[in-house]
Amino acid sequence: MAWLIEPHAAGSIDAVAGIEARGFLFAAAAALQLGAGVVPVRKAGKLPWKTYEASYDLEYGSNTLALHTDAVAPGARVLLIDDLLATGGTAQAAASLLGRLGARVVEVAFLIELAFLKGRDRLTQYPVRSLLTY
Repeated sequence: MAWLIEPHAAGSIDAVAGIEARGFLFAAAAALQLGAGVVPVRKAGKLPWKTYEASYDLEYGSNTLALHTDAVAPGARVLLIDDLLATGGTAQAAASLLGRLGARVVEVAFLIELAFLKGRDRLTQYPVRSLLTY
């Protein structure tokens, strides 16, 4: 996925936020490639320390994400990454948490996008990149 992101983000990303759990794997690799820090976005109750939380709807229910209150500095430029874009609720919730910290989500990237679920429509304020689209 780094070749998908790097031409657009190299040198301009302060942190890569990965959404639990497969997103952590992609975020760590992308952060290494981009020379940026890694930020975990986890399910509620799994992070030690003070967190902000955001709830969102899934195609089959609802869930809550959490982010440390000091995960990134205000003004940080963040790449948000996950394995799958379906309805877009998870990525939208993660982006809202980063925004609450004053970070700027500069791009959202996925390994797979299920285009028929129109998740991209919930992320129109960000450039969205997907390696595979179905």
